[in-house]
Amino acid sequence: MSHVFISYARPDEPLAQLIAEELRGAGFEVWRDDELPAHRPYAEVIEERINGARAVVVLWSAEASKSHWVRAEADTAREARTLVQASLDGTLPPMPFNQIQCADLKNWDGQKSAPGWRKLHASVAELAGAPAEDCRRVKSRDVSICILPFQNMSGDPEQEYFSDGISEDITTDLSKVSALEVIARNTAFTFKGQSVNVCEVARKLGVTHVLEGSVRKVCDRVRINAQLIDGASGGHVWADRFDRDLTDIFTIQDEISKAIVAALKLKLLPEEKKAIERRRTNNPEAYNLYLLARQYWITGNHGDARREERVMRICSRAVEIDPYYADAWALLAMAQSSLRYNFERDVDDGFAAANAALSIDPEIAEARLPIVKRLQERGNHEKAAEEMEKALRFGSESWEVHKEVGRFYLNKRDIPTATKHYEQAAELMETDFHAWAMLSTCYQAAGDTAKLRQAAKRMVSESQLAVQQDPSNGAALGILAGGYALLGEREKTREWIDRALLVDPDNLNMRYNFACVLSIMGDKDEALKMLQSALPRLSAFRIRSVECDPDLDNIRDDPRFAKALKDAKQRLGIKDEPAIPSPAQP
Repeated sequence: MSHVFISYARPDEPLAQLIAEELRGAGFEVWRDDELPAHRPYAEVIEERINGARAVVVLWSAEASKSHWVRAEADTAREARTLVQASLDGTLPPMPFNQIQCADLKNWDGQKSAPGWRKLHASVAELAGAPAEDCRRVKSRDVSICILPFQNMSGDPEQEYFSDGISEDITTDLSKVSALEVIARNTAFTFKGQSVNVCEVARKLGVTHVLEGSVRKVCDRVRINAQLIDGASGGHVWADRFDRDLTDIFTIQDEISKAIVAALKLKLLPEEKKAIERRRTNNPEAYNLYLLARQYWITGNHGDARREERVMRICSRAVEIDPYYADAWALLAMAQSSLRYNFERDVDDGFAAANAALSIDPEIAEARLPIVKRLQERGNHEKAAEEMEKALRFGSESWEVHKEVGRFYLNKRDIPTATKHYEQAAELMETDFHAWAMLSTCYQAAGDTAKLRQAAKRMVSESQLAVQQDPSNGAALGILAGGYALLGEREKTREWIDRALLVDPDNLNMRYNFACVLSIMGDKDEALKMLQSALPRLSAFRIRSVECDPDLDNIRDDPRFAKALKDAKQRLGIKDEPAIPSPAQP
């Protein structure tokens, strides 16, 4: 995800390049159209990058003012409130951009002390946040590596899950080498889909080496190209191509990991060699199915029960093929638990599958989450808290665990603890628009307006990308509307709510989110109408969220809210518990 997008007219490219280099030198992640990949449509990439940018620097000149592209990009940034303007030749921005401040870079030669540059830099810093140099990673090893997401060369976008899985597994394998520091998967995946300069990646992340590669999977054959690059010089340290049967996929991963260790001249301890060779499954078909299911789990519409049903079917087949595949059992358990408690489907609640996973691997953290939900549903909150602590102990780097822990504490109205875990979840999976939405709830409850605005922008940018990939994603549509509401864009909020209800009217998760959105906007009547349309069909698990969700505090005292909630609880036989006090206002 680019933090800074630069828009300019082609004749101004030398200055645009200089500005990009200076911003990169200051620690910002910068994108301009010299990095357009050869395999994707120009307009599609531009839209993706500009929507994902936290700051859009528009460089005005006589030529730029005539450019329809520059004007369109400036308009997109203005609406998203990410616009930063600078004039290269004294030309004033055209209407309506002339109503916004503009830095003067006329005759600028790269001097950082120039008033115009200081003005532009300050605006970018305010929008994009602290530059990377301000939060450099503390190195723990002399040798370090980032495994970039391997490119999917299969000619089928649906095979993306497989190349992503290969990248993740090599990251996991190399993390077992004590002499090597490995950048986390989720940090590396922020570069996914980008045309990157490897040396710049190494500098930004503070690593000595970078691994990049590609995967081509066709029928029962797989070809993997991998190359290890020196982060300082950009030279190849090692490279190889593996063209094998799909049944050899685990052998290929072992060979790549061991080749990298050898190329880096690191000593591989006997227990580390065994750890690399030890696989969760030795069956390539089960492995392929698990990767497919996990992709659906991460990117699917979490307000649509079909996501859970699809994951259940695929994981059930994976554990049928390999009954000792703990990861597949754990994912099956989470899907079953969600379908039972979030959608009230008459299916197993995941308890049996979770225990199957834990019997194979007691340290698989995600398998404890369905157990936590069962204990909560049965009122055993003390035991649920114990299981949650175990999940956190074994899953300190798990996106799913931190999200569930965040929800656990948010329902207790422990805003600081919930915030900490949702921040961890968003850091581990930056594309998770739902995590950013939950963070906005926490920041609003705590009265942190600065962080609330940042979270709202990420709600918009990440959900926009999700909607581009799947226009029917009701969860993303709901959170997109919520982001605009938090940014004060009332017209856009209404527009997206109306569109979403046309696209996915039966998505209860989305309707619940809209009730929260309208409550935040102060539109009590519409918020209550939306909530009343959802409450008669919400699950008991969701009803408990309604009781304590800070987003609904604006309508909580309305008699209509109390009646709708009471009716819903009576329908489900939920007994009243002691009220949880609202968080203190700043």
